[in-house]
Amino acid sequence: MFMQSIDDNHLVQHYINGDESALTELISRHKRRVFSYIYMTLRKKELSEDIFQDTFLKVIHTLKRGQYQEEGKFLPWVLRIAHNLIIDHFRREKKMPMVQTLLNHEGEPTDIFSILPLVHPGKPAMEEHAFRHQVRTMVNHLPTEQREVLMMRMYYDMSFKEIADVTNVSINTALGRMRYAILNLRKKMKDHQLEESML
Repeated sequence: MFMQSIDDNHLVQHYINGDESALTELISRHKRRVFSYIYMTLRKKELSEDIFQDTFLKVIHTLKRGQYQEEGKFLPWVLRIAHNLIIDHFRREKKMPMVQTLLNHEGEPTDIFSILPLVHPGKPAMEEHAFRHQVRTMVNHLPTEQREVLMMRMYYDMSFKEIADVTNVSINTALGRMRYAILNLRKKMKDHQLEESML
């Protein structure tokens, strides 16, 4: 109970000073969000577990070497490590993930249609399914950097500061990528003559 009342930065200091229980608390506190972020992108449980373990191994090694310099930014720092490991994986595989059903920040399945009001009441199920498929395809064809920001913001409810920290860009760049993602999605929907009310 004592550890639960300590903020991340002090837990990091406790761990650096040799208190292993501080690391246990940090992992317990953030494991759901870190794993959900990884799984959101990879959509493969075993691979996500491997990346999750690699992420915290890197966290441990960095802390033990005294190279942690992210005071007050523990979670964004961990997410940035996970992000870089995911990018390394995709570089090896030479492919980026497609949008399917993802997890929200509570770890529950969700997709773009649970966040953006794209559902049209009264539309037949078959037509609604086709509509959803078309929009997912359009999201998948956004430039990688725009799709990544859209996924982090809309699926994972990350702040633009968190997105900027994770992707190693300025907040303005993250905002710009989101803006262009929405503009491109709007244009694609217009080109395909799809009704849209959320963009």
